[in-house]
Amino acid sequence: MPPAHPKEAPVAAQGASRFGRVRNNLRQGLVGLPNVGKSSLFNLLTKQSVAAENFPFCTIDPAEARCPVPDERYEHLISIWKPTSEYPAYLYVNDIAGLIKGASEGAGLGNAFLSHIQAVDGYYHVVRAFDNDEIVHVDDSVDPVRDLETIQNELCLKDLSALESAVAAEAKDVKKSQGKKVSELFTQTTDKCRSLLEINKPIRDAEWTSPEIELIKDKLHTLITTKPCIYLVNLSERDFIRKKNKWLKKIHEWISAHGGGPLVPISVEFEEKLWDLRDDADGLKEATEEAKSALPKAISLGYKQLNLQYFFTAGVKEVRCWTIYKGALAPQAAGVIHTDFERGFIKAEVVGYDDFKALNTGQKGMAEVKAAGKYRLEGKSYVVNDGDIINFQFNVTTKGKK
Repeated sequence: MPPAHPKEAPVAAQGASRFGRVRNNLRQGLVGLPNVGKSSLFNLLTKQSVAAENFPFCTIDPAEARCPVPDERYEHLISIWKPTSEYPAYLYVNDIAGLIKGASEGAGLGNAFLSHIQAVDGYYHVVRAFDNDEIVHVDDSVDPVRDLETIQNELCLKDLSALESAVAAEAKDVKKSQGKKVSELFTQTTDKCRSLLEINKPIRDAEWTSPEIELIKDKLHTLITTKPCIYLVNLSERDFIRKKNKWLKKIHEWISAHGGGPLVPISVEFEEKLWDLRDDADGLKEATEEAKSALPKAISLGYKQLNLQYFFTAGVKEVRCWTIYKGALAPQAAGVIHTDFERGFIKAEVVGYDDFKALNTGQKGMAEVKAAGKYRLEGKSYVVNDGDIINFQFNVTTKGKK
């Protein structure tokens, strides 16, 4: 058995995910104006029946569901082991009702819905970029840039309100503690947040020091615009297939000037057509020759933007993806399977997926990988990589420290 790899430092979260919670069960929300396609998209993502009627505020309580994360690696492991049970990774998604101008001041059903956005860890901002007289637009005309501005303005206004509440609460706490002054770091950080929000820019759209990030996570964790955002632009089927739309360039320019973030063109109309053809092999083949579904990309991006990844366990009984936060150490990953695995962790037997794929000739097991010296023993300080295939050794009588 070859020696374990050199010790690695944990991977720091990047982008907006640096402000997020370090947990394995994080959620994305679907955010946007009424009637832009959120609930229809949610139905497609989760294959569940959620109301998607043609009038504002059809969705009142946020619907919750999960959708499997597509992964060719997982499918390849399934094809080799042909296990009794299969468990893909899942992205958890909340369908949040449409916001309108003035939501931060209670317009529509605004404040309740803004609190639903505060409760998720990231969000898809769905924007409509197609004309259809049969689908009501809350502002009577389609203008995606105006709609983007409206939603972001409401989120920034909500954050300004939350920020002032946090500042007041901090001052009150300091006053109670024998008149000590509010820390310079707190004042500096909140002033920086305020300057961004007042010009309708998200807090994630700035460079932050490690102390500032920790302060935001500790005292300003309800701020919505710290959350990672993915923009889903809902096109007509025709525009999606031809990869052309008059609004896409303007939308891209607006996103670049307001915090950035991934942009994914998608067509709910086209995706619903594919879903309706799911039992028609010939019709589905013909439709996908014109264009491919954008749902896999949207799901995978949503998962990765939350700083999540997974490792595999594989065998004849089951092949399973285990979600972990990027940067998790081997004992933490073991604890996702069972707390006893973390408490009594001894070592992890690991092979990277790419090594496994390159060496395996279709045989169940790790004989070929071991013969090539690619089956490693890793200890407590090993940082688990996305796609690692792991078998944990543990002793539940060991009183290991968590």
